Amino acid sequence: MRFGTLATPLEGPQEAASRMEKFVIEGGNPLAGTIVPSGNKNAALPALAACLLTEEEVVLRNIPRIRDVEAMTELLTGLGVGVEWRDDNVVALCAADVDPKAMDPGAANRIRASFLLAGPLLARFREADMPPPGGDVIGRRRLDPHLDAFRALGADVRFDRWYHLAAPGGLRPCDFFMDEPSVMGTENALMAAALTPGATVIHNAASEPHVQDLARLLLQMGARVSSPDIRAGMAMLIAASTARNATTAVRIFQPRPMSWATLATHGEVRDPGRDAAVGHHRPGGQQERRASVARSLPPHRGGGRAAQHPAHP
Repeated sequence: MRFGTLATPLEGPQEAASRMEKFVIEGGNPLAGTIVPSGNKNAALPALAACLLTEEEVVLRNIPRIRDVEAMTELLTGLGVGVEWRDDNVVALCAADVDPKAMDPGAANRIRASFLLAGPLLARFREADMPPPGGDVIGRRRLDPHLDAFRALGADVRFDRWYHLAAPGGLRPCDFFMDEPSVMGTENALMAAALTPGATVIHNAASEPHVQDLARLLLQMGARVSSPDIRAGMAMLIAASTARNATTAVRIFQPRPMSWATLATHGEVRDPGRDAAVGHHRPGGQQERRASVARSLPPHRGGGRAAQHPAHP
């Protein structure tokens, strides 16, 4: 049975292939040149959310001007945060006059990272009313790690279409184990603990580079983090009594794939901001191991083409 709302079926794979985007890669040449990598979105979003922890100005550099970042700044503006772009990738934020009740559900529905506002709002105002986050749907992405962290810190959590978080007496330090090393869950826990007097220990914490970026920002804002590198899956955070202003740059992690590609083709690509060869840059052990594998590859010769999917003749 045909439905009038369905599109007309394509005649065959050739017609389908003609309408699909594709990459055609001509190999056989070493990569060489100079690049200026952009900041990482996954580092920028929690850094933007962290501005809610303080009344003072926070200046973030190397922030990519992309749709998710614009959605987050729109959310923050709706809450009363002053947002000023001082350069293409430099933004200043001041959360002195925030109304924690002014959350815009429409704006929150545009990005999943909207839920990162829950931790700093709960820490600073002792309550947060959060609509379910939106964003892309890529399988089961539960909020339990966030909510479990808030409960461990002493918050009451209720749900009736929105998530209602409350800690009338303030949050309390704790020692808890996350049931999964959720990246955003760890980030929310770090921000919630940042204004909680005493030492909070988070076990099974996520250790991705952008989580470490947030830990470094919290250090600049006055919190004490035992290890911003969070190498062993554990983070210990001793809160500041008050957060202060900070100026920081979102670190650059985008060149990692470029590093591997450069090494694999025996080329040299430079990042003028680091004054170093991207192909030899090793920010962590995992990249160093992968770089060693890339260096061991034999030189690529010939002008071959990348293997093509049958749908892309």
